Formats: sequence, C-alpha cells, structure tokens
Amino acid sequence: MNDKKKKLRWQLPFLLLLVIGTIYVIRNNPSTAPFQQEEGAIFGTFYHVTYQCDSSLQKDIQAELQKVDASLSPFNQTSVISRVNRNEEVIPDSMFVHVFRLAKEISRKTDGAFDITVAPLVNAWGFGFKNEPNVTPAQIDSLLQFVGFEKVSLSGGKVVKQDPRVTLDCSAIAKGYGSDAVARLLDRKGIRNYMIEIGGEIVVKGQSPQKRPWKVGVNKPIDDTLNVHNEIQTILNVKDAGIATSGNYRNFYYKDGKKYAHTIDPHTGYPVQHSILSATVLAKDCATADAYATAFMVLGLEKAQEVLDRAPDVQAYLIYADENGKDQVFATPGMKKLITTP
Repeated sequence: MNDKKKKLRWQLPFLLLLVIGTIYVIRNNPSTAPFQQEEGAIFGTFYHVTYQCDSSLQKDIQAELQKVDASLSPFNQTSVISRVNRNEEVIPDSMFVHVFRLAKEISRKTDGAFDITVAPLVNAWGFGFKNEPNVTPAQIDSLLQFVGFEKVSLSGGKVVKQDPRVTLDCSAIAKGYGSDAVARLLDRKGIRNYMIEIGGEIVVKGQSPQKRPWKVGVNKPIDDTLNVHNEIQTILNVKDAGIATSGNYRNFYYKDGKKYAHTIDPHTGYPVQHSILSATVLAKDCATADAYATAFMVLGLEKAQEVLDRAPDVQAYLIYADENGKDQVFATPGMKKLITTP
C-alpha cells in the first residue's frame, strides 16, 4: 500500500503538468480558439473585426487605428497630413510615407486618375474636410493649378511642394490602409483567420468561422445617401486579399436638378459623369484596392479595362450603365472565379 502511495505521489506532478500543458495547447491553438468580434468608430465611419483568438484585442485594434488617424486624417487637426497641409515643419511618420509612396505609384499606373492632391477640388465641391460654396468654372480653373501629383514629393524625409497651396487628402486610400494596419497587427499576434472591415474596405485572411472562404457581398448601386438599402448584387468568396468598393450612389447631392457625386476627376476638376456605377477591386492589400477602385470611377469603363490589362495582380468587378441605362457587369477573369450567387 505504501508503495502505491509513493508511486501516486511521484505521478501526480507529471499528471498535473500534462493537464496544464494540454489546456495551454488548446487555448493557444488557432484552430480551436473562438472567434472574437469587435466594432467601433474611426475615420468618420465604423469598423468591424472578426478574428480567431482566445482573448479580445479591442484595445490593441483601437490603438492601431488611432495611429492611422493621427497620421492620415485631414479631419484631425493635429495629424501629420493636416500639418503638412498647413505647411508646418513636420517629419512624416512611417505610415504617411508608406501611403504617400503607394499613392504616387498608383497615380503613375492610372495616368493620374488617382491623385491625393485633389483635396482643393474635393473641398470645393463640398465633399472634403472644408466646404466651399457656389463653385464656378473660374474657381475650378484656379484650383487646378495646385492639383497634380508631380507638384509634391518626399525629399530628405520631408514633404516638398511646388506651391504652398497644394494640399493632400488621403480619404480614398486611408480606410483601406487602416484595414491593412489592423491586419498587420493580427498577423504579429499570430492570428491566422480574420476579416477586417472599415467603412466597406475589407481585408480577409484564412477561413471564416464556418471553415470556408470569407463571403463578401457587392451591393447593387442604388442611390442611397442614408445607407439603408443593402440589396446584394453578388457574393464573392475571398481568401487572403484586400477588397474595396467605390461608388457614386451613396455620397452625392443634387443642386439645380443635377446630381453631383463625390468622385472628382483631377484632370477636369469636375465630378465624374462616366457610366461606371460602382467599382469593386481585389488586390494584395486593401490600400491598393481602395486606390484603384477610386481610379476606375474616374477613368470610366474602357480606360479602366486598359489599366487592368496592365495590372495582372488587380482584379475588378465593375457595374456600369449601358447606353439604354440598364445595369451591366464587367469582371476580370480572376474575379469571375470568386463569384457565387447571393
């Protein structure tokens, strides 16, 4: 009997270690951890994050988004971009530099259709961080002098402008970059399965809670300034990519019987009037997808197709109105493979 007790005493510590080790493995195994869901407000919109992890990372997510806001938000008066726009002495942080260089690259690849120096025009038409009333052709011509990506550069770690009246607006890329920033945070935490969405700009990785590719809906482009119509046009099965949609069916206004949409052509200075109603773009990261989606709205269908022919890593789903006003769809081969019925 004493031998049995001694043997039991000898075995108990090892059994305890085995139990603790098993619990640790289960809690830290990404495939068995529960899915967390977080949400909040940032950049004047809302974010939603679903990710597989044993504990909440809400504080980390919010802190990361605040860093993006402090760098790129023109509505934040202390942000890097606001200080650049006021021509203050400021050393841009790594986030600003990354987005600036990416924006310049995409501007070149889209023949200037994407251009973050479009800020004065966006403000003049009432869609930016400042609203100027009663736009006139003379005013547009005057503002066009300060628009063009060649008028601004990075040199010696600082932003250099050809004219101090050049101002920047990263709104057409910042939400996508914010989703990427959260994705990088989750990657650093070792999280393998997640979906991040900020104002409709999305990054997905791995699998959904149903152990399938993430399903991303593309809305029908119905005029909807109140964001109450969410009828789905199609559903995409997406894995390990950034996806963004730009459209003129939510942010617009009517004046003197004419519709003015928020996408401004940096070449003409006027809101675009092309047949594309919405552009959904898939790319390796969401900032890239975000910028290309805006560029395609500016370019129109034929020029967008030309750009896509030169960009094999970018896939697109474009909804446009034909000559009879009927909605039609153009999708790249890579995007067609992802389409499923609603």
